[in-house]
Amino acid sequence: MSASSLTTAEIATQPQCWQRAVALVTAPSGPQAESVAAQLPAAGERVAVIGCGTSWFMAQAYATLREQGGHGETDAFAASEFPAGRSYDRVLAITRSGTTTEVLDVCRRMRGTVPVTAITADPTTPVMEVADQVVVLDFADEQSVVQTRFATTVLALLRAHLGEDLAPAIADAERAVAEALPEGLTGAEQFTFLGTGWTYGLAQEAALKMREAAGAWTEAYPAMEYRHGPISITGPGRAVWSFGPLPEGLADNIAAVGGRLESRPDADPLADLIRAQRLAVAIAEAKGYDPDRPRNLTRSVILA
Repeated sequence: MSASSLTTAEIATQPQCWQRAVALVTAPSGPQAESVAAQLPAAGERVAVIGCGTSWFMAQAYATLREQGGHGETDAFAASEFPAGRSYDRVLAITRSGTTTEVLDVCRRMRGTVPVTAITADPTTPVMEVADQVVVLDFADEQSVVQTRFATTVLALLRAHLGEDLAPAIADAERAVAEALPEGLTGAEQFTFLGTGWTYGLAQEAALKMREAAGAWTEAYPAMEYRHGPISITGPGRAVWSFGPLPEGLADNIAAVGGRLESRPDADPLADLIRAQRLAVAIAEAKGYDPDRPRNLTRSVILA
C-alpha cells in the first residue's frame, strides 16, 4: 500500500482505531467503558441519528442495524432534513469536525427537549457546548479532508455497543489494508456500488469516496433496486461492487450485460469498505489528483 498521501496512511490505521473504539464500550468493568456506553442510545429508546455526507451514510447503516437488532425504532436523516416535529427519545449526532452548521442547528433546536448525544473527533469545537453528551474519538481524527477512519470507527463503536463481536471484522480489516487491489479495477470507466439492509449505507459511502477523492463516475443503490433501471448503466469496462452477498441471480444479470463484478461475500462489509477507500485513492493518484485535498471540498461545511 502506497504511503504517498495522508489519506492512505489514515486508511491503514483503521483496524487499530476499531480496536480502540470497541474497548471503549466493552472493556470489563472499566469506568470509561461505562461512561461511553451510558451516553449512547439505550435499548428501547426511539432514536434519530443525524449527520452530513459520510456521517449521514454511517447513520443510515447504524439505524438499520439497531432497528433490525431489536434495540428500538431508529431513523437516520441528513441533518438538514431532520423532521423537528417528530417525537424521539434521543438524537444521536455524528460530526467529525464538530462544526458542521446543519448538525449544530439540530443540536441547538433539540437541546432541553430531547437528549442529544454527539460523536465527534475534536473536543475543542462548538458541538461540545450544544450537545448534552459527547463521545470524543480524537484518536480517529484525520488531517485529510476526505473522511475514512473516523467514519468507520464510529460505526465500529456503535456496532460493538449493539453487542456485536467485532473481532472478525477487525481481522478482515487487517487483510483489507494489506492485500493488493484487484487487478485492472482502477481502469474501470464507471462504478456502481450495491448494498442490502445496513450495507446500503456503506454502498452510498463508497460511491461518495470515489466521487470526492477521484472525481469518478459512481452510483449506489439497494441491491434489489439495481435491476429496476440502474442496471442499464452497466456494461463492458464498467464495474459493480457489492457489499455482502448479492441477491440470487444478480451476478448472472451483471455478467450478461458485460459488467465486472467485485464482491467479497465472506468478508465483513465494513472491512470491505476499506478496499473501496483504497481504490478511490489509487484512482485519484492515477489521475494526478491529490486525494487529501479534493476539488471543491473543505473539512467542514460552515454556512454563513
